[in-house]
Amino acid sequence: MAKISEKLIATNKKARHDYFIEDTYEAGIVLHGTEVKSLRAGHCSIKESFVRVDNGEVIIYGMHINPYEKGNIFNKDPLRPKKLMLHKYEINKLVGKLNEKGLTLVPLRVYFKGSLVKVEIGLARGKKLYDKRQDIAKRDIKRESERDFKIRMR
Repeated sequence: MAKISEKLIATNKKARHDYFIEDTYEAGIVLHGTEVKSLRAGHCSIKESFVRVDNGEVIIYGMHINPYEKGNIFNKDPLRPKKLMLHKYEINKLVGKLNEKGLTLVPLRVYFKGSLVKVEIGLARGKKLYDKRQDIAKRDIKRESERDFKIRMR
């Protein structure tokens, strides 16, 4: 069986900085033709987007897809809410987890899987300021050790 290729469109680096990601889900996204063409060109931003479960449907808000240049009247609103496609049991599981205090859904990345557009969403718990400082300190230590190793190898 052939491996399906993945082409990354957009990532949300800030999400991993601000949240502990406890679980991830892969969801399809309902789009219109010109939006897909715009995504193929790489015009997408999920920096300030968030995910909610409304009436048994998972919807992503604030995901910005630039209007397609040649789309004229067929272009949709760039910030319109977009429905995510998950199985019913996954949605029920998410609703149960979201009822816990401090958990939220954040989009992590948008990518093509074959010819389909997928969104990876994460079940996340917010970090405190001291957690962020610890992550920054670990990253600095790692960077220093790599720099020292590189100097020793010369």
